[in-house]
Amino acid sequence: MRDFVLAHTYDFDAVCAGFRWPQLEQFNFGLDWFDVVAGEHPDRVAVKIVEDDLSWSQWTYGQLAERSNRVANWLVGLGMNRGDRIIVMLHNTIELWEVLLGVTKMGGVAIPTSTLLNPEDLAWRVETAGVGFTVCAGDLAHKLADINPRVTRIGIGVRAEGWVDYAEVDEAPAEFIPEGPTPAKDPCLLYFTSGTTSRPKLVEHSHVSYPVGHLSTMYWLGVRPGDVHLNISSPGWGKHAWSNFYSPFLAQATVFIFNYSRFNADTLMRIMDSHEVSSFCAPPTVWRMLIQADLTRLSHPPREIVGAGEALNPEVIEKVRAAWKNTIRDGYGQTEITCAIGNGPGEPIKLGAMGRPTPGYAVVLVDPDSGELVTGIGEGEICLDLSVPTIALMNGYYHDQALTDEACRDGYYHTGDLASRDADGYLTYIGRADDVFKASDYKISPFELESVMMMHDAVAECAVVASPDEVRGAVPKAFVHLRQGLQAGPDVARSLFAHSTQHLNGYQLVRIIEFVEELPKTISAKIRRVVLRNNEADRVASGDSTGQYFHRDYR
Repeated sequence: MRDFVLAHTYDFDAVCAGFRWPQLEQFNFGLDWFDVVAGEHPDRVAVKIVEDDLSWSQWTYGQLAERSNRVANWLVGLGMNRGDRIIVMLHNTIELWEVLLGVTKMGGVAIPTSTLLNPEDLAWRVETAGVGFTVCAGDLAHKLADINPRVTRIGIGVRAEGWVDYAEVDEAPAEFIPEGPTPAKDPCLLYFTSGTTSRPKLVEHSHVSYPVGHLSTMYWLGVRPGDVHLNISSPGWGKHAWSNFYSPFLAQATVFIFNYSRFNADTLMRIMDSHEVSSFCAPPTVWRMLIQADLTRLSHPPREIVGAGEALNPEVIEKVRAAWKNTIRDGYGQTEITCAIGNGPGEPIKLGAMGRPTPGYAVVLVDPDSGELVTGIGEGEICLDLSVPTIALMNGYYHDQALTDEACRDGYYHTGDLASRDADGYLTYIGRADDVFKASDYKISPFELESVMMMHDAVAECAVVASPDEVRGAVPKAFVHLRQGLQAGPDVARSLFAHSTQHLNGYQLVRIIEFVEELPKTISAKIRRVVLRNNEADRVASGDSTGQYFHRDYR
């Protein structure tokens, strides 16, 4: 199937018609895929890392296969068994790839974890997931100082009482022999979700749901054998696994990392040129920073450019297209699934649309009020039809059958996201079901309004939420973060209101603007509109109107 996808990447109809999810009773990505690739292409570069000082190092498939064998043997020697859970809290250093492959090979369950978590969040995760092992970078060791003492703590560069030194891996055998085949449905990964609206959920993936399920992501990315694939993502999140691990390794490409300490668009583009990056994926936050620079500094734009993590604003796509003569292809997925919707390589792109269902995905729209299936043109909640088997869906939420049943009710997996579908089957993101609201009985999509506001040259970022209103029920309020060097004030507010009036329908008009220095975000950089929404409700209830600008037609 992998070869089939690569052979038909630029023929959407053919790849969707012929694609079938592999039916696997036993599978281990490290042993049955990565090591096989390493045997065929031992000298191909698997991971290349450029540091902040622009020095770089690289490791081949053969080197990484051997190193991960040592890790697997060493972990078994420490007493780690199949099914044991290990928190992996590492930076983008080669140890991250060694550990993830090594844990997979010996049948452990990796919990990739953000390096930005505080000690309290980490302790909660350790207890929630029943963790028996942790591995972390030396500069993060203090965050694990007070966790359950029964947990084995492994440190890179940590030589202290109560810690096991990762350097011992060097002495472990270079050949790994598993105790037996790996059942495909056994747990392989646990991921805590971003928690944009509530406490993070713990998603369980099997040895096939992500490792093989990312065939759909490989298709969407358009990454091919020998490509140099740069994905800007922090370790610990599902998107890192999507584009910095499974998809490029499925394609037999090179994972390319730039470990910058402070984002600089000019430096990034110079690195992309000098290291011949051929495919590039970045979240909307990075794309929004990139378009503030001179994009023409990039002499050889990548063949494939994509965006994911949140819906991409159309004006960002237009500016990149003008400079690079190439179009960012949007895609959609969740921690619970792989890439389910996307603009495929070479396919016609409708500006603002996420694209169409990727190979292997039976995506449907369900009316969130009636529960009825939406056919043809219309809008509804993005769901997966569970009557059509897919291996790319999570096993479920870890130790929470009630939550799993709720997500998979009535024969559908419910994403909680709303979209509209046009006559050609293209899906356009509307927003999280919790974020969409009504004003004067008109349905308002915050994302649609934010996209318009982002078209204004003064706006760096924007979030729209409902502001309670006695007359209309609610009115759209925009929290605006201005571009660097601009001063907030009534003149900018008037310009933004005029822009809103010019580009939006009357019922959609932004009625209130508040300028902010930053927007509340999860540690994975997703905007937490729920925080803004709750704060706005409290503000209105208290009668506080300071620091706000009102549209002339607010009343």
